[in-house]
Amino acid sequence: MNTTQPMTHTERRPFTSEDLYLHRKVSSVTCAPGKELAVAVVKSVDREKDSYSSSLWLFTLDGSTARQIATGTDSATSAQWSLDGERLAFLSTVEGSMQIHVMEGDLCEARQLTHLPHGVSDFAWAPDGSFIVATCAVPVDRELRGKRGPSPGEPPRSKAEVAWRLPYKSDGIGYLLRREIHLFRVAANSGEAERLTDGPFDVMGFDVSPDSAQIAYVRTRSGRFAHRTDLWTCDAKGGNPTQVTDDIATVLQPMWAPDGRTIVFAGAAKEGDAQSRFWRFTNGEGSVSKLGDEDVEPASGQRYYWKSDGCALVFVQAYHGRHRPALLGLPDGKLTPVPMPDRQLSAFGGTQRNLVYCVDHPSLPNEVWTCAFDGTHERKLSDLNPWWRERPKIDARIRSFEVPDGSGGTEYIEGWLISAEGDVHPAPVLNDVHGGPASYALMDFDTNVFWQVLCSAGWQILALNPVGSASYGAAFCGRLAGQWGRLDLPQHLVALEQLIHEGVCNGQVVISGKSYGGYLSAYAIGHTDIFNAAIVMAPVGNIETHYGTSDGGYYADPLYMGTEPEFDRELARKLAPMHRVEMATTPTLFMQGKEDERCPKCQSEELFVSLMRAGETPAELVLYPGEDHHFLGEGSPSCREDAARRIVQWATSHVHQNDRSLQA
Repeated sequence: MNTTQPMTHTERRPFTSEDLYLHRKVSSVTCAPGKELAVAVVKSVDREKDSYSSSLWLFTLDGSTARQIATGTDSATSAQWSLDGERLAFLSTVEGSMQIHVMEGDLCEARQLTHLPHGVSDFAWAPDGSFIVATCAVPVDRELRGKRGPSPGEPPRSKAEVAWRLPYKSDGIGYLLRREIHLFRVAANSGEAERLTDGPFDVMGFDVSPDSAQIAYVRTRSGRFAHRTDLWTCDAKGGNPTQVTDDIATVLQPMWAPDGRTIVFAGAAKEGDAQSRFWRFTNGEGSVSKLGDEDVEPASGQRYYWKSDGCALVFVQAYHGRHRPALLGLPDGKLTPVPMPDRQLSAFGGTQRNLVYCVDHPSLPNEVWTCAFDGTHERKLSDLNPWWRERPKIDARIRSFEVPDGSGGTEYIEGWLISAEGDVHPAPVLNDVHGGPASYALMDFDTNVFWQVLCSAGWQILALNPVGSASYGAAFCGRLAGQWGRLDLPQHLVALEQLIHEGVCNGQVVISGKSYGGYLSAYAIGHTDIFNAAIVMAPVGNIETHYGTSDGGYYADPLYMGTEPEFDRELARKLAPMHRVEMATTPTLFMQGKEDERCPKCQSEELFVSLMRAGETPAELVLYPGEDHHFLGEGSPSCREDAARRIVQWATSHVHQNDRSLQA
């Protein structure tokens, strides 16, 4: 029992940017079938190497056991139990490539199962336990341009990167066309592997049928439409490949239902749509249909699983800027939410009796929790971040604001107001704008270290979910198409006015944001001078050039301009921050991963150079070599620390200069 007396508010050390070196993050959890056990993948920072390590932790759901396993590796990830709950497989780096390892019995010793020359990217157990299906990279000759056959000649001496299809690059990876991702079947005992798929495509997700006789998998298309993904099936040896879908633009992870006839998957009908929903395909019916209400949105990146009777899918629902576990009935699509406080979840799994999850919330460290299916009997299973107790308590609460709806009326939107507990005096406010725009304010510590640092210094954070945000229904999200900046910036300004009127904000306001948040921050400084400072990160600065330079702009931007499948260049120019950035008088810091392929560095460079040449407005540009679009939350630790420190310095150094009133 912990008998340590709790620290008082005045005894606690303020958060600093260096706290990210202490933070441990649970990236995934997996539960043993038929047992009340969970294994979590825990990511830690290696400050000396300026990198990360990951380890496996075993938890009993009654809270009696919490211990690290697979202690011989510092790169364990993607843990999965066999269906009988007797074996645990995971990925770990061996000589530079990820390979499958297996632990049995008491989980004390792991053996390397695979020795595939180019490593394994993902895997899944067959239910009968006899084999594992895996995806692996396969090198290809780019001079063949996707065709099969012998190489046309000697390999070129240059490092030329030839593009013959779209997409040809991806953020975080770079040039794509020197390899393909294909399915392999791996014998569970010997590790012997055989390839199951071949062709100019990539396999993105997969699952094995309950009788281990079939595989459902997602693969990209070829040529100019390789950004689209379709559902396919084949037999367990790779034979009889059959395309299931052709009119859904994005198919995500498929999952066989226990009846062996139905496949459920998340996906989106339109190209570039970041809001997914559930679909189902049933053998014998031969058609794909929607499952559940259109506004039932699964949280991005979270796995789902079946109740043992096959009558309900257990998943994490994105709902009004929060996450909540929910059951989705089959075949009726009935939604049954699990009551839970206002939180977001960074990892999710469960047994047939309990849910297991990790919480993302500014008030709480990232830990493993469990509760019953009705939300009761919640228990914290881990204590991975004890240092959190030495920092000021943070208060994060949902607020509602009445704002203009863009059609002459008003509507209510929500947002998070975050501050140190007990701070009630008027304070500076950081208006932090979320990305997307079809997303919502995310609460994870990894990306938002500067929130806690600023709150420790007496600031408040406003993280709004204005029109265009996901998780509030398709209609609310879709209204922003073709209206970027025009509809959502006025909502931000009115919400800030309300905070000033209430005495929460002292009139000093800084705007910040990354990706779409970077877009709106850059758009704002060209349309209003009320902000004391701006931090523009990895923005869309010039929509017209983003269309051709981004890894996904050519199919996402037409949707976001509301003109799909065509791209309206005139509208793109009118809505772009570049259109008015030279009118800005707000001191602006631009920050960018130099290898960003989602919002390439030219987007920041164009804005920075134009603002610098236009007058005397203070501006700086920071580029991070080797970092991609996710530099703020997933970049190297030193990059993340530097970025958080610069954000805090830029904001605090400008709030006391040139006080401005909230008048657009």
